Amino acid sequence: MSGTRRVRITSPQTRIALARRHRPAQHLLPPTIPGADDRDSTDAVRALFARQRRQAARTLALLGAVLFGLSGLLAAAPALSHVTLLGVPLSWLLLMGGSYPVLLLIAVRHVRRAEALERAAGARDGAARADERGTDLAP
Repeated sequence: MSGTRRVRITSPQTRIALARRHRPAQHLLPPTIPGADDRDSTDAVRALFARQRRQAARTLALLGAVLFGLSGLLAAAPALSHVTLLGVPLSWLLLMGGSYPVLLLIAVRHVRRAEALERAAGARDGAARADERGTDLAP
């Protein structure tokens, strides 16, 4: 056998990914808001993230109920495949014409609620800052 030593060659992306594995997942933590009271702002951001995660869990549950419910309905009522409207089976119309608008409504509802949570957190934060300064938010 020759006396040469084998060298492992990896791409830069692989080296970065391997190095990243040993550090805590910083991307899962909310960013801190620099200011006079970093601890309170960080706690407020974490509380907002927790509320948004709960909202996301409710949205996923609703999404699962709609998708599995529709699948269950079609499995429980196979006669829907035999009923046609304008030459198209009713089961197909339910899947294509019924599920996508409902999914769109769920998505719009989720985005609006997440934005409302952010606005509410911003209003609370602004009111707390105004109370600290002794000023009123009203113009």
